Amino acid sequence: MFDKVLVLSVSAGSGHTRAAEAIEQVLNQERAARDVRHVDALEYTNKVFHNLYSKAYIDVVNKAPYMLGWLYDQLDRPWQNWRLKLAFDKFNTRPFVRMLQDYDPDITICTHFLPAEIISWLKAKRRLSCAQAIVVTDFDVHAMWLCHHYEHYFVALEETRVHLNQLGIPGAKISVSGIPIDPIFSMPKEKSAMRRKHGLDLEKTTILLSAGGFGVGPIQNLVSSLTELRHTTQILVICGHNRELKNRVDKLSASLSTTRPITVKTFGYTREMDELMAASDMVLGKPGGLTTAEALSKGLVFVIVNPIPGQEERNADHLLEEGVAIRCNNLPALAYKIDRLLDDRPRFEAMRSKAWALSRPNAAHEIVSKLLSLREGQDS
Repeated sequence: MFDKVLVLSVSAGSGHTRAAEAIEQVLNQERAARDVRHVDALEYTNKVFHNLYSKAYIDVVNKAPYMLGWLYDQLDRPWQNWRLKLAFDKFNTRPFVRMLQDYDPDITICTHFLPAEIISWLKAKRRLSCAQAIVVTDFDVHAMWLCHHYEHYFVALEETRVHLNQLGIPGAKISVSGIPIDPIFSMPKEKSAMRRKHGLDLEKTTILLSAGGFGVGPIQNLVSSLTELRHTTQILVICGHNRELKNRVDKLSASLSTTRPITVKTFGYTREMDELMAASDMVLGKPGGLTTAEALSKGLVFVIVNPIPGQEERNADHLLEEGVAIRCNNLPALAYKIDRLLDDRPRFEAMRSKAWALSRPNAAHEIVSKLLSLREGQDS
């Protein structure tokens, strides 16, 4: 057992936070520590830096995603320019450093590279003596995740483990755990029961379309394209906190001709994503690390549209290579591509089977179990 555990995320998008919440939940369920705290590292930075990481990130995703892709590629140079970046981050995270030293945890578990980098520096300077675990929340690993002072890395795929190992991280310090998701996704839920609960047709092919917690992306355009589907389909649109988006999609749904084989049902922000995924057959949207891991846990085929250049492009590559996804680069052809897949039921069912095989719904449990075993090894 640990005395004090600090789980650290960064609220740039929702994925890092959801991964941290999953680990926090398992730590508490298994009584793995006397005190567990989950902290958003950005809450301990100055206002300008906070906005750069959170609000500006969402704006760039919506308005200039190509800039993220350019930055992603420019910064993906292992062990280069890290001193300059560290100097910038140190200057903006002084309150975060004070918080770390005041709390003095036994171990930090980082689901974002920003706190991991600062902790690595503090450990190097012997200003912090805790262990550090780093949980990579995408299928690929970027150079920004690399640290000199840590105890263990957790990654999604064997290929990612090999990549880290080739970059100098010892194999004994890397575990292939999968991406940590809420433990509720590991609980089997019967499809027809979930459809009944949420007022859905029991027989129709069901597509889940998510805008994420922030309700971002060209969701209305996607729904318009899906109205051209030939197959009888119900579309579940998750609009998050974006009420304006929900109202627009509701109006679009109401305008659909009753002769079309398509129905659309909208949801706002929901804590029942596991149930809606269990009720679905495929998920359509951006392949963020957490969304992808959740979808795989329910055996969903992924229809990739508009991945964010950089990490989501790489996630998309892995999904396509594993045979669990199709990708549509041209929105007018979206309905055609989905119809073609649904016409080939053997292919569709094979993709679902591969999704199940690739899933790691117990990743959070595996991470906590590994950390406890490492702790016991140190104490013995």
